[in-house]
Amino acid sequence: MSTLLDKQNWRYATKKYDSTKKISTADLNFLKEAVRLSASSYGLQLYKVLIIESDDVKAKLIAAAYGQTQITDASHIFVFANQTNVGDVEIESYIKNISETRGIPTDALVGFSDLMKGAVSGMTEEFKNIWTTKQTYLALGNLLNAAAELHIDATPMEGFNASQFNEILGLDKLNLNAAVIAPVGYRHNEDDTQHYKKVRKSNEDLFITL
Repeated sequence: MSTLLDKQNWRYATKKYDSTKKISTADLNFLKEAVRLSASSYGLQLYKVLIIESDDVKAKLIAAAYGQTQITDASHIFVFANQTNVGDVEIESYIKNISETRGIPTDALVGFSDLMKGAVSGMTEEFKNIWTTKQTYLALGNLLNAAAELHIDATPMEGFNASQFNEILGLDKLNLNAAVIAPVGYRHNEDDTQHYKKVRKSNEDLFITL
């Protein structure tokens, strides 16, 4: 437990990355697996995760992120894109995956399938998009924790123009929307923020025990 908390105290939203340092393939695979194993509502994982490593693509994105240099200097950019217009197709695909993974006949999963379809069909399109957006933040949390485990820096960012990201990355055509992003890499020695004392609420201010 102390190791986990030590690494949480070590991590911070990195402001300046060392562009000469790149994440190894093995470490990148570790981060991807942590994201893949994230919790999600019903287990549906109604999002895609784009991993941007191309300098050319990063250069196209920086203006849409208001010039924040983390976009171009970080080793990789994780773009968490929630699915839009979700419905029966996504649920049926998930049921098929359960059937194949666990060796369960699809007929035995009809009740679960109907439960999810009923819940999703009862949502407005606006609510569905809010719901799927929230799921991306669960995956983002796993990425941040996994990165800290490896002493890899990460910066969760909402400060970007989602419409422009969608256009540049072709997400609109895939029924996807850029919800939140996270540059990952290694902090620059000149990033003074790494030396700041972490500021958080006290236990008394944060927790309510009933």
